[in-house]
Amino acid sequence: MNISVFIVNHVQENCYLLWNGRGSDAMIIDPGMCDAREREVVDRFMADNELTLKGVLLTHQHFDHILSAGYLAGKYGVEVMASTADNVLGEHVEQQAAQFGLPYRCEPLRVKHHLNGGDMIELNGEKIEVIEVPGHSPGGLAFYLADSGCVFTGDSLFRFSIGRTDLPGGNGLQLIESVKAGLLTLPPDTVAYCGHGEATEIGEEKRMNGFLFS
Repeated sequence: MNISVFIVNHVQENCYLLWNGRGSDAMIIDPGMCDAREREVVDRFMADNELTLKGVLLTHQHFDHILSAGYLAGKYGVEVMASTADNVLGEHVEQQAAQFGLPYRCEPLRVKHHLNGGDMIELNGEKIEVIEVPGHSPGGLAFYLADSGCVFTGDSLFRFSIGRTDLPGGNGLQLIESVKAGLLTLPPDTVAYCGHGEATEIGEEKRMNGFLFS
């Protein structure tokens, strides 16, 4: 699977595009593009590579990960897929941003395609497994591609760190336990693509991440 990353909005969120070469189907994970310029970069990349967008996957519904989810759904006629446990966050996306002093303007996000742990999504013949990782938000998810040896962790797991849990719905103990059960049990050479910052490997986090074993 080809993985392209677009670093977007004022908090440097990682938006990921999954695709398999020119003319293939594609999916976008966590489209946090905050304005027309950032959206155009993604749109142009897909057009240049003749990609067909098949869906939008959300690891969670904090504002910086969903700002362009509704835009993509409307432009490309695709579904946004996420956990129902985070729906209240998506419905108040502007209010979330305002709490951080960011005057983003977008419509409330109302997710209709709800994902649960164990669900399988297919893209270009490869399975994407949904893993529940609550704690950073109530509906935190990760997306695991066994064939490609990678997992998209959102803000649940970072390189040598974990997501914050002081926002509404966060739970520190729950996050630690769900990361241990849902992510650290993956093969150690699995590459973890995080919601912010650089990628890491599951084995390295299991050995070195002091937030999980303090």
